[in-house]
Amino acid sequence: MIKPERLRPGDKVAIVSLSRGTLGEPWAIHKLDIAKKRLEEDFKLKVVVMPNALKGIDYLYQHPEARAKDLMDAFKDKSIKAIFNAIGGDDTIRLLPYIDFDVIKNNPKIFTGFSDTTVNHFMMHKAGLISYYGASVLNNFSEYVKINDYTRKAIVDTLFEPKDKLEIEPCGVASYNDDVVWWKEENMNTPRKFHKDNHGYEVLQGHGKVRGRLIGGCIDTFICIMGTPIWPKVSDFKNKILCLEICDDKGLGDDLIYYLRNLNAQGIFDVISGIIIGKPVLKEIYEPVKKTIVDFFKNEVNRDFPIIYNVNFGHAEPITVLPLGCMCELDADNKKITLLEKATK
Repeated sequence: MIKPERLRPGDKVAIVSLSRGTLGEPWAIHKLDIAKKRLEEDFKLKVVVMPNALKGIDYLYQHPEARAKDLMDAFKDKSIKAIFNAIGGDDTIRLLPYIDFDVIKNNPKIFTGFSDTTVNHFMMHKAGLISYYGASVLNNFSEYVKINDYTRKAIVDTLFEPKDKLEIEPCGVASYNDDVVWWKEENMNTPRKFHKDNHGYEVLQGHGKVRGRLIGGCIDTFICIMGTPIWPKVSDFKNKILCLEICDDKGLGDDLIYYLRNLNAQGIFDVISGIIIGKPVLKEIYEPVKKTIVDFFKNEVNRDFPIIYNVNFGHAEPITVLPLGCMCELDADNKKITLLEKATK
């Protein structure tokens, strides 16, 4: 996997809207102002917004080729060192016909985002590029009042000042969907609520240490990717650590079981080294999701690899940044997750 260069003061970064065009809506544009100011003043970066990124929800829905052009142009531009996606959505897969994987491969740079951006991360994987799950413009860089300290440290430790070895520690607080501060200018000085989280990491099965490169994202998006050129072969999952998170309340229904059964039927659970599962976005589904996963692997999968639950990535804030493609170690006995190499060069 190709590892992009870390960010340095003065570097130019691009903002793109690859899924829902929320960034360009009048009621959301103040969030861009917040993110741009932070990136320029706090992180000392130069920010460019790609030409189609602010054309709004309707236009970008109707023109996936425009979204893809922004992405391709940002990769082609040698002066741009990183690409930050605005937000997720539900139709990023529609960009696939317009993606040039050679352009990505030959112009490696940091790419971040989560949720439906999982589809883009699998595009990066197809091109052989390490990418970064987390740190979206509208969710993190423009968080009201300040970027959460846990998330900010993760951004710095992966994208700006990468460590030779980095333990991804659990965060002692959590914020769920019910704690969202609605995106309105009058709410700009209202901080998001965070609650003490006493769970920490929970080991749902397995013992000892395993190692593997990180792969995965939001499991809800997998159905869009399967059967396409960007869905990896089963052999590509061999000895990998699978990262899974759920975007909403699907832990209460049958969908999660269906997703897991599909991965099992493909043979993916026969070859991976372990799994990390993101904190559910709704507090009330924490235990139901855990039970669903424990029961599924106990009754339907015949391997006892480590599964670590309640990891800070995905839709429940605060989040870390997972460098997909980097080597990672799961220590089930000590409930530890450690990156074994620098996330960026």
